[in-house]
Amino acid sequence: MTATDPDLAADIDAACRLTGEFTLRSGQVSHEYFDKYLFEADPLLLARVAREVAQLLPHDTELLGGLEMGGIPIATAVSQLLGLPTLFVRKEAKQYGTCKLAEGPAYDGKRVTLVEDVITTGGAVRDATRELRAGGAVVDHVVCAIDRSPEGENPLADVELTVHSVLTKADLDAARG
Repeated sequence: MTATDPDLAADIDAACRLTGEFTLRSGQVSHEYFDKYLFEADPLLLARVAREVAQLLPHDTELLGGLEMGGIPIATAVSQLLGLPTLFVRKEAKQYGTCKLAEGPAYDGKRVTLVEDVITTGGAVRDATRELRAGGAVVDHVVCAIDRSPEGENPLADVELTVHSVLTKADLDAARG
């Protein structure tokens, strides 16, 4: 999907693309990195991304599931736009206090759409999906700001998730001109 905001790809690319040598969460080494915190820390860019994410949400979404850490600001901004409650989903359940995986309202039996910043192989999304489903959530969709996975591939097909992306790596590359 290409964002409806015609300048978003160029603005995100200009703000976030770094070059060098970076090890990704998946263990892959890349010569470029999209530092999503640079757009998430910019209130105007974050608001534009949130508007795009909001347009991609399935109509039956009951809860947003913002993944720690980068998905949380996006999910919170979308929550403010739409009035949907938000879960703050940890990488793993706390070992103290409430020992919860997801902070926020109860999600057992609820349709949760995950919100992530960048997906390459989908490791964090896959882990969260499995854990939330084990807790009774219905998780069928994830919306991400940037999809770096190979074009035409769904990196989360193995857990039967549909990926909706605001921007793809191809969109960002094309915006560079």
